[in-house]
Amino acid sequence: MPAVTVSDILSLEKIPTPAGAERPVLSLTDAPGGFEGEGFPVRRAFAGVDLARLDPFVHMDQMGEVDYAPGEPKGTAWHPHRGFETVTYMIDGTFQHQDSAGGGGMITNGDTQWMTAGAGILHIEAPPEALVTSGGLFHGVQLWVNLPSADKWVPPRYQDIRSDQVALLSSPDGGALVRVIAGQVGGHGGPGLTHTPMAMVHVTVSPGARVVLPWTREYNALVYVLAGRGAVGSRGAAVRTGNLVVFGDGDNLVLSADAVRDGAAPDLDVLVLGGRPIGEPVAAYGPFVMNTRAEIAQAFEDYEKGKLGTIPADHIGH
Repeated sequence: MPAVTVSDILSLEKIPTPAGAERPVLSLTDAPGGFEGEGFPVRRAFAGVDLARLDPFVHMDQMGEVDYAPGEPKGTAWHPHRGFETVTYMIDGTFQHQDSAGGGGMITNGDTQWMTAGAGILHIEAPPEALVTSGGLFHGVQLWVNLPSADKWVPPRYQDIRSDQVALLSSPDGGALVRVIAGQVGGHGGPGLTHTPMAMVHVTVSPGARVVLPWTREYNALVYVLAGRGAVGSRGAAVRTGNLVVFGDGDNLVLSADAVRDGAAPDLDVLVLGGRPIGEPVAAYGPFVMNTRAEIAQAFEDYEKGKLGTIPADHIGH
C-alpha cells in the first residue's frame, strides 16, 4: 500500500500525547461488496449504518484493492452531481478526472481530488489509457461529504491535493504514520479546504504498535479498515479489512495493530473520518444529495435541461 511513506518516521513531528476521555465503540459493521461505474469492484463502507451517525458524510466506497489484467481497468461514464462534495483518494494506481467546470487531472499514490459539486457539475473518472493497456494495481477511496443547505448552491470547485502536500506525523514511538489530508490532528492541519468542518486522516500502524489519536470533541468519529487486522477502542474490539467502526463521544481514538504479521497486509491501515454534524434533513437519490425530495426532482429536471454543465469538447472517455 504505497500512499505516502517516509524513510525515517522518527524524523517527523510527533502527535502530542492526548488527554481526556477515550471514545467508546458504538458499532462495528462489515462493508458488503458491489460494483460501481463501468464495473469496478467496491466495498460499500457505510452500508447498514444510521445516516445520523455518519453526518456530515453520506457515502463511501473502497475501490479495489484489485490487480487488473491488461484491458480490464474500468472507470465511470460522464454523470452529474449536486449538493455535496466528492473526495477521491488514490492509494495505489492511477485515476483520471475531468469535469464540466474545467477541473481535472491525474492522481496516483497518495494524491487526492476534492470536487465540490455545489449547485451542479458533470464529471468523469477513468483509468488512463496506459493503465488500461498494461493493467496493474488499483486501490482508492471515494467519499461523499454533505454540504449544509446554505452551501448547496455554491459554485463548483476543484482541488488537486498532491501527496507531498499532505501533513505527515508520527506517533511518539514511531509505530504509526499519520497522514492528515484535511482538518487537523493535534494542531497539525492538512491541505484540504472544506465547506463542512471535518477531518480526513490515513493512519498506518505497524505490527504490534498502538497509537492514541487526539480527535476534535465536537466531531463524530469513524474508522474504516483499508487493510490488515488490529483492535480499536479501550476495550480492544477486533477489526479487519472492510470493517467500519463508529465511535461515541470523547477526546481521542485508540488504534492498535495485531502483532502477528499478515502476509497480504502486515500493517493496519485505516481511514479516520470526523466532522461537525450538519443536523439537517437529507434527501439523497442517485447522484444528488439535497434536503428535500422536491430539490431532488428539481436536480433531475435541471440535469435533463443541461443546467448542470456541458461535457467539454476535448473530453476524456470519448
